[in-house]
Amino acid sequence: MNKLSFAIAAGTLALCAAAPASAQSSQRIAFARGNDNAAVSGSISGRQYRDYIVNARAGQRLGASLSTRNPVCYFNILPPASDGTAIYNSSIDGNDATNIVLPRSGDYRIRVYLMGNRNPAKYTLSVSVMN
Repeated sequence: MNKLSFAIAAGTLALCAAAPASAQSSQRIAFARGNDNAAVSGSISGRQYRDYIVNARAGQRLGASLSTRNPVCYFNILPPASDGTAIYNSSIDGNDATNIVLPRSGDYRIRVYLMGNRNPAKYTLSVSVMN
């Protein structure tokens, strides 16, 4: 194998290793004019997760509620620039988060995921942001 072929193969391998094991996605939640709440529906399976992005200001209150028939479908609320540490974890605190006072302004991620059991889950996530 010549040096160019080796470099191309190594680069391709590095790109594949850096890619996540399953497809992940995100969606920005937009509130209709005059509304402070919205709902989105989706489904995940296996090791997938889906992020819903909500822009909010420090001091506002965030609410999130997850409705699903899958008993191991949960969500985390991640603050702006999070290293993965959640300010709310529904697998511990339940699938209804109310009046979470936001510590700073920016894009918050509400990450819906499965824990343990990897059976597919359909869900509806309701989100509100209030002053």
